[in-house]
Amino acid sequence: TIMKLPLLVTTLLVSAVVLAMPADSTVTYVDHEKVAKGGSLVTAPDLSVSMNRRTGPGQVEVHDKETDTFYILDGEATIVTAGTMVGGKVARSNQQLGTSINGGETRHLAKGDVMVIPAGVPHWFKEVPKEINYYVVKVIKP
Repeated sequence: TIMKLPLLVTTLLVSAVVLAMPADSTVTYVDHEKVAKGGSLVTAPDLSVSMNRRTGPGQVEVHDKETDTFYILDGEATIVTAGTMVGGKVARSNQQLGTSINGGETRHLAKGDVMVIPAGVPHWFKEVPKEINYYVVKVIKP
């Protein structure tokens, strides 16, 4: 049922983090007060978890080694994925930033949506009418 969807999505996100972690790693716990503040929640060589808030459009991003998984907590946005990045420049190791995307696929994101963007795929929060809050789980290739 629709009521069980948030539980399913949370379980899938936690499973993705657990599967990405080495078997001998220690457990990472983040208490609800830190989660409520947002920002970076977990940082490791092969993954990161954060809670982000966006109040406007962003730049186009392409991560060479990071697969992004977004889980929308509230708000809405228009995101463009794939296509060809315009104006791309290296921003840091393994990441380029650009000004727009030619082609690509436009989607409307809203509360409860999940999107997985594989490494190497351009993505752009093109429109954010008010604000959007979302978890980002990044699985980082070596």
